[in-house]
Amino acid sequence: MRIVIAGGHGQISLRLERLLAGRGDEVAGIVRRPEQAGDLLSAGAEPVVCDLESATVADVARHLEGADAAVFAAGAGPGSGIERKESVDRGAASLFADAAEAAGVRRFVVVSSMGADTEPPAGTDEVFAAYLRAKGAADADVRARSGLDWTILRPGRLTDDPGTGLVRLAESTGRAEIPRDDVAAVLAALLDEPRTIGRTLELIGGDTPVEEAVRAAAG
Repeated sequence: MRIVIAGGHGQISLRLERLLAGRGDEVAGIVRRPEQAGDLLSAGAEPVVCDLESATVADVARHLEGADAAVFAAGAGPGSGIERKESVDRGAASLFADAAEAAGVRRFVVVSSMGADTEPPAGTDEVFAAYLRAKGAADADVRARSGLDWTILRPGRLTDDPGTGLVRLAESTGRAEIPRDDVAAVLAALLDEPRTIGRTLELIGGDTPVEEAVRAAAG
């Protein structure tokens, strides 16, 4: 497959790029800064420099032409304010979805967040609350699109611990940690499993091998 990843320099994306390239897929990662290109090349991915906060739908659609799948894994990141949660976590997600539809790329996988479907509890940090609202709005936008075969993945608290290959994947898992290695492995498996289309799934560490967990969640 040819797979285009938005947020191609993110920690999960670089792991995913290595996995996909390692199994023989053609991978392109969209990045904001040219100096990030080397890390993508090292991961086996083609770097595509494009700022999703200023690009047009047509700009992004050109980068998606000929792709079999698109993965939205971009985010404003830690240290960013409320405005960029809106422009990246919501706005760029919608732009990328528009571009996928324009390019005829139906398979669309989103890396989201637990808690995105509910109003943040009172006392939640205002920037984190804005992030959750932005992710929730982006997910709702994607879910409403008949032109996309979407799957939304909502990992628990991310860690840099080595992956175990053992996870819990379900519509509701409860809150717990998940290594980024295992998130990437699940994303790769979801791209191969069309029965997860139209599903919103939570992901935490568990005791089920990734491939088995994805098959079970799809059943």
